[in-house]
Amino acid sequence: MDIYTRKSRWKIYLALVGLAIVVISILYTGYLARRLALVEQNNVRFYVMAQEDINDMDDEAFEYCDPTLQLEILTSNTTIPVLITNERGGIDWYANWPDSTDSFLQQQLDRLKDAGVEPIPSAFGTNIYFDESTVLKQLRFFPVVQFLLIGAFIVFGYVGFNSARRAEQNRVWVGMAKETAHQLGTPISAILAWIEHLRLIRPDDGEVLEVLDELNNDIGRLDLIADRFSKIGSAPKLDTVNIYTELDACRRYMERRAPRKVQFNFPEAEAGELNVSINPHLFDWVIENLLRNALDAMDGQGEISADVYEDAQNVFIDLTDTGKGIPSGKHKTVFRPGYTTKRRGWGLGLSLAKRIIEQYHSGKIFVKRSEEGKGTTFTISLPKGSGS
Repeated sequence: MDIYTRKSRWKIYLALVGLAIVVISILYTGYLARRLALVEQNNVRFYVMAQEDINDMDDEAFEYCDPTLQLEILTSNTTIPVLITNERGGIDWYANWPDSTDSFLQQQLDRLKDAGVEPIPSAFGTNIYFDESTVLKQLRFFPVVQFLLIGAFIVFGYVGFNSARRAEQNRVWVGMAKETAHQLGTPISAILAWIEHLRLIRPDDGEVLEVLDELNNDIGRLDLIADRFSKIGSAPKLDTVNIYTELDACRRYMERRAPRKVQFNFPEAEAGELNVSINPHLFDWVIENLLRNALDAMDGQGEISADVYEDAQNVFIDLTDTGKGIPSGKHKTVFRPGYTTKRRGWGLGLSLAKRIIEQYHSGKIFVKRSEEGKGTTFTISLPKGSGS
C-alpha cells in the first residue's frame, strides 16, 4: 500500500469520525430538546392549575388560604409564550409574546392550531395554547450552528495547512533544483576542459575526434538539463514559439534514442503556424519526460503519436502511447511526488512536469484517457501566444 492510498484511507476514517460526532451531537441535542419541551409543557400545566386555584378562591378563602404559591407560579412564567382562548375561540389573555396587537396574536394562534398543538383545557371552559420558548428554539438549531462553525473551522484550517504545506514543498523543489544545477555545473565544466585537451593532443585521430564530438553533444545536453533546473523557482521567461516546430524538435531528439520498433507519429514542423507562450527549455523537458515514460511502458515496440488542436483561447497537445496503461484510480495519483511504478526512480518526473506546465505556463496537464494493456493519452493545454 503506497503513501497516497494510506492518506486517502485516513481521510475517509477522519470523515467518518467527524460524521459520527455530528450525528451524536444532533441526536443528543434532540433528546435535550424533547426533555425541555416536556418540562415546559408541565410548567404550563402548573400554570393552568394555579390559575384555576386563584379563580376558585372567594373572599373568605383568601382569608384562610395563602395564594402565594399560585401567584408565584403565575408570575414566574417569563419565557413560555401563552394564549388563553374563551369558549368562542377568542383570545382573552396572553403572555410573553413580542407583539401585543390583535392581528399578530390571532396569527400566532392560527399557526399553533395549524401545527397541531393540543391546548390544555381549564375548568372554566378556556383553552391554553403555548409555544416553545426562545431557549428551546435555539436549542433545536444548535446542532446546525455547531455543524457550520466546526465545518468553517475545518475548512479554514485545511486551506491554511494546505497553503503552508504547498509553500514548503515549493521551497524544497526550488532548493533541490538549484542545488542539482549547481552540482552538475562543476563536472560539466571539467569534462569540457578534458574534451578540449584531448582535441589538442590528438588533432589528427579521426575516430577520437568523432567520439569527442558525440561527447560534446551529450555535454551540451547535460548543460541544458542544468539550465532547466536552474530556471525552476525563477520568474519564467516565456517566448512565443510555433508549437509544431517545438514538438518536431522533441520528436527528432527522442526518436534517435528510441528502439527501432517504436514509431513516432507527430505532425510535421511545417504543419502550420500555431504559437504558444512557453519557456522552450522547460517545455521540452516536459515533453521528453512524457516520451521517456511512454517508451518505458511499451517494452521496446509500439507507437507514440501527438495531436495538436485548439479552441478560442488555448492550444491542446495529446500525447498517446500504446503502452501498459494506467489504472483508472491512479490518473491523478501519477502526478504526486514519489509515485512510480519503476524499480529505480524517484517518482518526481510527472510531478515536476505538472508544476512546470501549471505554475510556469498557466496551463494544465492531465490524463485524458488510459486503459490497462492498451495505452495512455496525456493532454497538455497552453494559452495561445501572439500571432495565433
